[in-house]
Amino acid sequence: MDLCHVPATREKGWYLALMAPNVKGPNYAWLDPSRLYCHPQGLQDCVADLLQPFQGDAIDMVAGVDAMGFILGAAAAATLQKGFLAIRKAGHLCVHTEAQPYSDYSGRQKLMEIRTDAITPGLRILLVDQWVETGGTMRAAIELVERLGGVVAGVAAICMESSEGGKWIQERYKCSHCVPPRLQPRFDQHQLGWE
Repeated sequence: MDLCHVPATREKGWYLALMAPNVKGPNYAWLDPSRLYCHPQGLQDCVADLLQPFQGDAIDMVAGVDAMGFILGAAAAATLQKGFLAIRKAGHLCVHTEAQPYSDYSGRQKLMEIRTDAITPGLRILLVDQWVETGGTMRAAIELVERLGGVVAGVAAICMESSEGGKWIQERYKCSHCVPPRLQPRFDQHQLGWE
């Protein structure tokens, strides 16, 4: 899809066709959504679709998960006129932090950190990431927010796969994603739905 083209009718998820498949092999995610962020209307519609289920909900801050969650999270925070908190991979914050180990989508063991001075007890946080595949990364972010006394107001991502971890998150938290139900099985199987 052309980066300047805007369809006459824009159904939820129309912008998913802007994403590109992995051409570099197994060390990379199966799909790259970053091209979607280059399309002005696609990015706006994606953020609007992610936030729609939370309209009227109390949200005090948006937190984005390192690194691609920073893009959508910052856009969501700006739209909601709320502050933005970056939840980082270990070793990037030069302030007091809490840390949580996790396994990412590739099974690699990692460590995530959050600054300790940004969340006060009861603060309602919307967690945003680009993708929830196995759920390990998002679950670590949830654990950090809750350990500091924050309340997870919701979880938003372009796609939340129906993995064990994805289901665990969806059963416990209000969630939002952009994949229409008819495409969800294809995304769960790592197949593009518009080929």
